[in-house]
Amino acid sequence: MDKAIHLDMTLCVGCGACVVACMDQNDIYPEKGERALIRVDRIEEGEFPAARVQYVSIACLHCQDSPCVAECPSGAITKDAVSGVVMVDRERCIGCRNCATACPYGIPRYDRDEKMQLCDLCMERVESGLEPACVRVCPLGALRFDFY
Repeated sequence: MDKAIHLDMTLCVGCGACVVACMDQNDIYPEKGERALIRVDRIEEGEFPAARVQYVSIACLHCQDSPCVAECPSGAITKDAVSGVVMVDRERCIGCRNCATACPYGIPRYDRDEKMQLCDLCMERVESGLEPACVRVCPLGALRFDFY
């Protein structure tokens, strides 16, 4: 699979639908202090009258060199050779947070058991011919699941 989630920042309005879809798909409960595997960052630039706001929907980028994989001492984080998706074996995760330190984008999240969680591009959905949940709900089409 040579597909990835692409973001068109000119279309993203920061609505957070992708975040809610991620929480629903992955049974994440914010009332229990859990956070979605995707976030929407607000970027403010310039000053009045030329101020500008943009939004960035960001989840695991499944980096080609994947520094989180290299820094995981327990081997819990691997990169699938076929799909290129970075996966986490929660049974092997020791909660050391080396992956969080290694990730230049601040992506790794930890659940209430202190086990690392990571966007897996909704592989169950994709393998069934569906789009990732975040892409499916994006109202303006800012997120696309397409070939890179």
